[in-house]
Amino acid sequence: MTARTLFITGASTGIGAATARAAAGKGWNVALFARNQDKLNALASEIGPDRALALPGDVTDYDSVAAAIERAATHFQGIDAVFANAGRGLDAAGVAEGDPEEWRQMMEINVMGVLWTVKASYAALKASKGHLVLTGSVAGQIHLPGSVYGASKWFVHGFGGNLSEEMRGWGGRCTVIAPGMVDTPFFDEPKPDKLQPEDIAEAVLFALEQPRRADLRNMTVMPTG
Repeated sequence: MTARTLFITGASTGIGAATARAAAGKGWNVALFARNQDKLNALASEIGPDRALALPGDVTDYDSVAAAIERAATHFQGIDAVFANAGRGLDAAGVAEGDPEEWRQMMEINVMGVLWTVKASYAALKASKGHLVLTGSVAGQIHLPGSVYGASKWFVHGFGGNLSEEMRGWGGRCTVIAPGMVDTPFFDEPKPDKLQPEDIAEAVLFALEQPRRADLRNMTVMPTG
């Protein structure tokens, strides 16, 4: 059986890196996209060159994402799934204390980065009747006081639902994974009592490995602590 290929944004650390390791462990090829070339190279070397391809680039630059998708599709003879995982939060929460420049930078990643990833990979996914996974958040399911970050994740959840309806027309699927707090470099302080990146990686692989008749559209994963 030919190995399937998963393209991951934000692949250098945290949830993206954990998903790459989990996917490769289950026989997937992984195309690793992020800005930090050194970390990508180290992860690709750890997984092995037969399974992993490091693709440094910027998710806020459509041409960068499109070039990486094309290279991955050529290298692995197609793409079966895409994990649009890259995202960031804010140092200053709420509106009154919020930094408009920080808002802009976050929206370029959390909103435009998702759009660029979907647009760049759409033809490849349609060709394979593939699966798109988006990293949402519990913050995109509830109302938090003045949360601009939460609003960016409401976009991800809404767009993911719209994509599910569009993709089902040609046999594709879209899943939004909504984690609660995860112990990743996203936070300045460690959160050892919260979810670990590997927990979300397992959720991603669970969604990807559902039978073709099953369209798992949303998953919420909360820490027990």
